[in-house]
Amino acid sequence: MRLILILLSLIFASGFSVAQTCSEQVPCQLDGRSYHVKAPDGWDGVTPLPVMLHFHGWARQGTLIVKHSRISGATRKRGVLLLAPNGLGKSWDYWSPNSDDTTFADAVIEDAAKHYPIDRSKIFISGYSYGSAMAWRFACETKHSVAALLSVSGTLRQSETCTSIPKEVRHVHGTTDTVMDFPFGPNGDTTYPVKLWRDAKECGVGVRSGRWSVAPKDTFVRTNWEECEDGGTVRIDVHARGHFIPVGWFARQLDEILGL
Repeated sequence: MRLILILLSLIFASGFSVAQTCSEQVPCQLDGRSYHVKAPDGWDGVTPLPVMLHFHGWARQGTLIVKHSRISGATRKRGVLLLAPNGLGKSWDYWSPNSDDTTFADAVIEDAAKHYPIDRSKIFISGYSYGSAMAWRFACETKHSVAALLSVSGTLRQSETCTSIPKEVRHVHGTTDTVMDFPFGPNGDTTYPVKLWRDAKECGVGVRSGRWSVAPKDTFVRTNWEECEDGGTVRIDVHARGHFIPVGWFARQLDEILGL
């Protein structure tokens, strides 16, 4: 009992309160909109948390994300706080700059920071499908410093001009995707889907690091750009299948980024 009281006093002294009127399946209300939150397993209530804000796919909501084995299953086992905002009409406005959804997602991070001690040096932005394109839009114009963009099967136009650039970019896409078509470059270039970030970060020549896999059905060819002028990196994992979140992909990225 005494230990619990000490922990609670430390939390309140730090200006944080984990007491919210929302839970995994009951959304947190925020200025007429909402988001879901999932704390990692075994969190002590005090240690600052890396954050992964994930944009759901079309016709989905955050209720799915916080129980998704390939998303929440990755964050909760790696000490990462998962934030899952809900899109209006179960979709996102990523088509043009100055999206209201970017403003909303910025506010989600700030609202969550009132209840959890967020490690602002480890803000990760992710998304799948339409949500991946929204993750790109957010990373392109957010006021927050994005440590890593983790995107699955969805991009913006590679000609976009961004006011914000993530420190690290990791993208995965299937060459036979017919939902968010794989954006092949000239002469079938399979590195074209990350051209926007390679140009913005002034990266050098990409180097293939060979094939890797987590599940038997999914084999990825990774290309890395390590020598970018801003000190960051860009990585793309290409597979030959369609539109889905690969088993173990988010887990693998977080393991690498967090050095686990």
